[in-house]
Amino acid sequence: MEESYELQIKNVTKIFPGVKALDSVSLNVRPGTVHALMGENGAGKSTLMKCLFGIYKMNEGEIFLKGEKKVFHSTQNALEAGVSMIHQELMNVPDRCVKENLWLGREPVKQVGPFRFLNHKKMHADTAILMKKLDMEIDPSAHLRTLSISLQQACEIARAVSYSASVVVMDEPTSSLSGKEVKHLFRIINDLRDAGVAVIYISHKMDEIFQISDEISVMRDGRMIGTYDTAEIDEETLIKYMVGRENAKIFPYLGEPSDTTILEVKNLTSADEKSFKNISFSLKKGEILGIGGLVGAQRTELVEAIFGIRSLAEGEIQINGKTVTKPTPFQSIRNGLALITEDRRGSGIFPLLNITMNTAMASLGKFLNRFKLLNHKEIRKDTKRLNTSLKTKTPHMGTFIQNLSGGNQQKVLISRWLMTEPDIFIMDEPTRGIDIGAKFEIYTIIAELVKQGKSIIMVSSEMMELLGMSHRIMVLCNGRHTGTLNRSEATQEEIMKLASRFSEGEKNGF
Repeated sequence: MEESYELQIKNVTKIFPGVKALDSVSLNVRPGTVHALMGENGAGKSTLMKCLFGIYKMNEGEIFLKGEKKVFHSTQNALEAGVSMIHQELMNVPDRCVKENLWLGREPVKQVGPFRFLNHKKMHADTAILMKKLDMEIDPSAHLRTLSISLQQACEIARAVSYSASVVVMDEPTSSLSGKEVKHLFRIINDLRDAGVAVIYISHKMDEIFQISDEISVMRDGRMIGTYDTAEIDEETLIKYMVGRENAKIFPYLGEPSDTTILEVKNLTSADEKSFKNISFSLKKGEILGIGGLVGAQRTELVEAIFGIRSLAEGEIQINGKTVTKPTPFQSIRNGLALITEDRRGSGIFPLLNITMNTAMASLGKFLNRFKLLNHKEIRKDTKRLNTSLKTKTPHMGTFIQNLSGGNQQKVLISRWLMTEPDIFIMDEPTRGIDIGAKFEIYTIIAELVKQGKSIIMVSSEMMELLGMSHRIMVLCNGRHTGTLNRSEATQEEIMKLASRFSEGEKNGF
């Protein structure tokens, strides 16, 4: 019966220039349920939710809440009607504090005579109450920029919950969360479900979907394939529906690295005394060195310091025998290093530039003519060649990169760095927020790079990715190097032992 649905999306079509992103898609969601929305990157999941949330204007289709037709011209319309959304990419204001981000656009005010002022005291108190209710230990006065990606994601979750909406959309909400934080989120979701809220949950992580959802809808190529009871479908069948084929072996053959050492890191210690200390390792030509560890292990801090984004107190780096003590990003690029950052939207893509310029951004200097003007013809030729070779899916190279799926954005970033002709790729969470089909494409690209003699340092929070895509795995815990495992001896259990080797007392004494 239609009246049993909290939300109905009927025959929604969305067309971008040159591509039909959604083709007459319908979705029914019941109150008090968690409804998973699955599909490969580019299937249309996020686009459908942005149509629901008033970010995109539909070309065709209707939306009903509790049986009443709604038209959302903006996100404010959607929020006022009882629909809130946690976006795949962080949508915060990094230079404002937690409380200001939570109540942005709906700040409490106080009247003083004829004047109205922001009520900062109430804003702080309301934020503290919400954080306590959600069992989140986050200072309301802390600036977002100073928080880790996982805590910023937690603030996004808190903001969505704070609207007391009847429909909450969660688009890849755990992409930056640790296992403990995921369990915490699931407790919040279960509380929402018990309160009768309809939760639409988008994730590429199969274990989460089967753990938290009641129903699963599958999209492929902008169309709705079907909706299934979670208890009545298995992982293999779900993958088949998502990709339109039987599940293939996801990890490609990597080959064997050479005996030539291309990078050596000796006793690196961060200038930030709370970060990493005394880290040493080597990297061979044609090798993938995985870096594992729990949240707070300082993996991102380490690779950013190697590239020159963060300052070092001690240690040296040798690249092809050349010693570097205080690297800078410009110097690292000239020495053959490339860095694909953890936060694709925040520090990777230029969302309002097209694919051509996003690809060329790190190597514009090589396209200058004798008058110091850019040779746009050569830029278009080289960027198109690289994106074609990586099979970037796009209507044309003039498409804004923000309109691409996460997997295709990642291909553009790899193309960007390939243009600098690096010897070493540093990839921080290269498949974060990417579904199983796009993951295989990224893994295939990585495998091809090492076959060409490129070397890769890969930070990953996904255990199976570390095990399947690394020749060796270096594990960090609280900024310390606790051990390195060869592929033949690496297991989930051994990695977890190394990742949790230091006790809390040892951490505090660091």
